[in-house]
Amino acid sequence: MPEIAEVRTVAKVLNKSIVGKRIIGIDIIYDGIIDGDIDSFKNSIKDHIITNVSNYGKWLFLVLGDLTIMSHLRMEGKYYYKDSKEQVEKHEHIIFHLDDNHDLRYHDTRKFGVMKLVKTEEIYKTKEISKLGIEPDNASLTGEYLYNSIHSLKGPIKSALLDQTIINGLGNIYVDEVLFSARLNPNKECMKVSLKSCNSIVESASRIIQMATKCGGTTIRSYTSSLGVKGSYQDYLVVHTKEGLPCPVCGTVIKKIRVGGRGTYYCPKCQK
Repeated sequence: MPEIAEVRTVAKVLNKSIVGKRIIGIDIIYDGIIDGDIDSFKNSIKDHIITNVSNYGKWLFLVLGDLTIMSHLRMEGKYYYKDSKEQVEKHEHIIFHLDDNHDLRYHDTRKFGVMKLVKTEEIYKTKEISKLGIEPDNASLTGEYLYNSIHSLKGPIKSALLDQTIINGLGNIYVDEVLFSARLNPNKECMKVSLKSCNSIVESASRIIQMATKCGGTTIRSYTSSLGVKGSYQDYLVVHTKEGLPCPVCGTVIKKIRVGGRGTYYCPKCQK
């Protein structure tokens, strides 16, 4: 699933391609992706100009002036900017026709993605956005905030860091990397995580996400950003996907376990 670094990359690439373009029509091939009335969605955005593409955590915002399309890519959602004459591919479910003889096409193999049209001024009041926590590299994310958010929880620290209402934008890949950097076992109970460790988590999360964003995200399996741009942060992963390889710090073999139902990579020695 694309995490914050990948969604930021999608926004950056799309900004270069579609900002200033007018939507002259839309084809909705699979309407299960649209949250709301289909006809209202189509009619409301027609003739609007795309003024900006941004994100908040894992949510992508296609801003159309007074209206915004909130888009969540979920597992495998992707956007492509293509010549309108190109044949529509099997998994291209939403097609925005632009006034430059190109399309913005939403491609989603699993059809888990979602789009919702809202008033731009009300984005941060929506139920989807208002409940989200602080982004991992935001200065307002502090160790004290994290400690106060988790110290009464009985579950494992990994599950807490995947909770988007606590930290907004971290997913499975980066949580594994953050916990290794902070030298914390992913199964450690939240109530046993110290304020010092929370400070380490926050520092690691900020540094890792900033670096991953500069690299255009992490390309593992099916993730690519818009226009097929691939991230390179996978070259810097220390534990995630490294099962059976030696830890770069101590040489212990990296193990894969399941924590809260999620595949989890860690070093048994560094993260006792």
